[in-house]
Amino acid sequence: MARIGKYVGQRPFFIVMVACGLFIGLTLVAMFFYPGGTWTNPQLDSYRFFQNFFSDLGMWTTPGGRPNPVSAVLFFTALTSAGLGLILFFLTFPRFFAHHRLTRWASWFGLMIGVWSGISFIGIAFTPADIFLDAHVNFVYSAFLSLPVACFIFAIAIWRHQTFPNRYAAVLFGFTVCLMVYLWLLFFGPSGQAAQGINYQATGQKLIVYIALGSMLYLAYGANQHAEA
Repeated sequence: MARIGKYVGQRPFFIVMVACGLFIGLTLVAMFFYPGGTWTNPQLDSYRFFQNFFSDLGMWTTPGGRPNPVSAVLFFTALTSAGLGLILFFLTFPRFFAHHRLTRWASWFGLMIGVWSGISFIGIAFTPADIFLDAHVNFVYSAFLSLPVACFIFAIAIWRHQTFPNRYAAVLFGFTVCLMVYLWLLFFGPSGQAAQGINYQATGQKLIVYIALGSMLYLAYGANQHAEA
């Protein structure tokens, strides 16, 4: 019975790791199938890593008017999986901090914000930019504004934990700093609608998303190992 309970305790974090890996794999495949085109250069004939946004993969019609069903389905699946993975992680991770009053309340606050971030990522998937642009942008802002708050809260909780290794807190602190830099780029950097600005915005978006997924994967791995102990 103890072994079964330990397996059940570990299983959610393994699912989170799979969801993170699935996002990375599916988005890379979606880039291969994307027919091409950016908002500043609709006639491009392939996906350009430094010019196309992630959201371009989720559009059913490219800026150049070409149908994009394969990439759209892959992106929808990838982002929905990642959002569900975030929700599962933030619902289960607070159990490590139940034995101390301060970290218990902080982790529950982080849970609510983290779950909202996961819901926002799913909202991005359900609102393709070529169909629901305003809702899509609002979900993007919601996801990237809430995630650093949740990560910072759990970084402090891990730092105060007696046995959870502090290297995971360091990763979350570092990720929070990266997110804050990206938010500065998003709100105050060059416009993504300009030919030069799109390179900064598109590249920054990919870097922060892959850093986010890598950080969550690493943290889920740490939680999985800690649950095993």
